[in-house]
Amino acid sequence: MQTPSAETLQPEALALLRRHNLLAPLIRAEVVAGAVGAIQLEPQQTEELLQNHCERQGLENEAELSAYLQQLQLSQADLLWQLELPLRVQHHCQHHFHHKAEARFLARKEQLDRVVYSLLRVKDPFLARELYLQIAGGEANFADLAAEFAEGPERGTKGIVGPVPLTQAHPALAERLRTTTAGQLMEPFQIADWWLVTRLERYEPARFNEAIAEQMAQELFQEWVQEQVTAKLARLPHHLSDTSPA
Repeated sequence: MQTPSAETLQPEALALLRRHNLLAPLIRAEVVAGAVGAIQLEPQQTEELLQNHCERQGLENEAELSAYLQQLQLSQADLLWQLELPLRVQHHCQHHFHHKAEARFLARKEQLDRVVYSLLRVKDPFLARELYLQIAGGEANFADLAAEFAEGPERGTKGIVGPVPLTQAHPALAERLRTTTAGQLMEPFQIADWWLVTRLERYEPARFNEAIAEQMAQELFQEWVQEQVTAKLARLPHHLSDTSPA
């Protein structure tokens, strides 16, 4: 028996999925399933995945597992598919995209570099200047002043931000962090309504290793999936006003 797909659904079903913003996720799931469905895991891998899931859910025996599946309207095969899917995707990425991972890394390296910096932001430019002078003159500790005067969420971390990707910061702040040296206190500068006092604590350039290679391969796979989803959506009928659900 052929498994139904989005392409074989009736217009009414397509309209319902569109209305609830479920059509694209359904097609994405189909594309992923089509890519990884033939991958076979070792029986002990599947057994371990199921055992770990049962432990997390507090399911202690077959009867409790059966009741759990009935409550979710799932078969055991459905549950195993969901549990196995991340590992299947990992295997697929390793086989099909790992060889492109380093090139992807080199293209994205600037976005992957991480920084740790101290940040103190206030709305009063005169206060920002005073706090800067206290830190620069050694009269006060950056962390103590941030905990007392900072008006952003960095107050709760005594001014420390990171390690985070450099691109996560506001572009104006990221540019300053990129061009300064570790330990250098920057004079107050304005971004929108805020006046910032910052100091780069350390710069962590991204390095290509196995974890990064896996991340790059996953990104390449997700890009490929999105391309397939976009193409499939474009082939579906769009004018469904006569069949839209009430």
